[in-house]
Amino acid sequence: MPTTTYRCLDCRDETVDRDFNVSHIKQTCDACGAFSRFVHDGVYQQFTDFEATPPDDLDWERLGRMEKFIVAEKMVREGKTVADFEIESDAEGSVSADAAD
Repeated sequence: MPTTTYRCLDCRDETVDRDFNVSHIKQTCDACGAFSRFVHDGVYQQFTDFEATPPDDLDWERLGRMEKFIVAEKMVREGKTVADFEIESDAEGSVSADAAD
């Protein structure tokens, strides 16, 4: 059975491998000691790639951190592309990224 690697979001150094594939897990990090979210490493890599070089067709900088992780997660785990997302602003100026169904 293939394993999936998950990365601690607190220290970003510690990784663990599991025999399942989910967006994230929560556990105590052996490296930093925090009870932290460990995010799917493919999702983390997509997130960091977009932080370094934001996609041209998505207003990446307007998104909050969690929204950015959701976009990365849907791309890595669901096969979405940048073209599948729209950036929407409501009357109060908050921003969200919605994947078109």
